[in-house]
Amino acid sequence: MNTQAKATSRERLLEAAATLTYQDGVGIGVDALCKAAGVSKRSMYQLFESKDELLAASLEERASAFAARLLPAADDDRSPRERILHVFEQVEAQAGAPEFRGCHYLAVQIELKDESHPASRVARRVKGNLTAFFRAEAERGRAGDPGLLSRQLILVFDGASARAGIKADDLTGLIAPTVTTLLDSAGVR
Repeated sequence: MNTQAKATSRERLLEAAATLTYQDGVGIGVDALCKAAGVSKRSMYQLFESKDELLAASLEERASAFAARLLPAADDDRSPRERILHVFEQVEAQAGAPEFRGCHYLAVQIELKDESHPASRVARRVKGNLTAFFRAEAERGRAGDPGLLSRQLILVFDGASARAGIKADDLTGLIAPTVTTLLDSAGVR
């Protein structure tokens, strides 16, 4: 019974960390996290070594859902070009939601500025996986320089999600032509 209560407290803390850091940033205090989760600070520190570990665990737990929302299924039979464009279609669709604040993983890296922070390491790995997806598709699509194209695509992804996240730009009609130009230039058909 005690294990079940701790699992529930853990889940509530992970959810609170995900929600509050996405809305308010990683500077959110332990008191606010615990209050939102309905968990005492003592319980939090029994479950997580530190707030930093809680943030990292929260990002890690949501990494699969992040990828699932963006990436086409592995058995999707579309061309590499269409698979890459699919990611940007998802970003455009998500960016239209009023609660969209950009890419959570990018925001964590920017806010923390410390590459050794546990949450930064998780965020860097998740973003690295997205870059690796772009590179793999660029290779399959016979891009002239798959490494360069994957870096360009992640730059567009991060820039687009950041600008939409701060409501500085509407991605509608902007992101697909930009990515298409990169794909055309790289020879991906």
